[in-house]
Amino acid sequence: MNRAQRGKLALAAAALGLGLLTVTGCGYITPQQTTHQYAASDGIRADLGPLELRNMLIVSAGEDKPGRLLGAVYNSSSKDVKLTVNGAEGSQTQVTVKANAYTLLNDSTDEAILSTSGGKPGSLVDVKISEDGTNLDQTIKVPVLDATLAEYKEYMPAGSEPTGTTSPTPSPSASTAGTGH
Repeated sequence: MNRAQRGKLALAAAALGLGLLTVTGCGYITPQQTTHQYAASDGIRADLGPLELRNMLIVSAGEDKPGRLLGAVYNSSSKDVKLTVNGAEGSQTQVTVKANAYTLLNDSTDEAILSTSGGKPGSLVDVKISEDGTNLDQTIKVPVLDATLAEYKEYMPAGSEPTGTTSPTPSPSASTAGTGH
């Protein structure tokens, strides 16, 4: 192999090495999203003793209106545990979660209603959560959502309709107005 061929081969090897370094180097300096845990939902997540709360949120029309707590509560202990949620102005709801099982608060059989949501839709409200298995408690911030998103309309608690809204009354359309039809 002559000197010119060796030079071309070395240049091609350097270009290939630089290309591989660039392609594989991106993963080296960019943090992996899969190593960062977060709640990819509208609600939040929290852990309290044996209870794991997932996608927790409150559906309500306003801060002085009732609010329904939604989400899932997992109990990793071998005993039934009662979750107590204390909200604004003394509002409280309790949910019993069976041993080594979960409870979906979205089910109609497990409605968890707070008499007052404590926040306007779009805000975060402080709620105190406690459980009777290990007597732990903590305060967490839970988002308040309204029925703007269609998937939450069915969960709006009775008495939580937005204030100032009235049902529209039908008015005659332009095509029938004045025609006697």
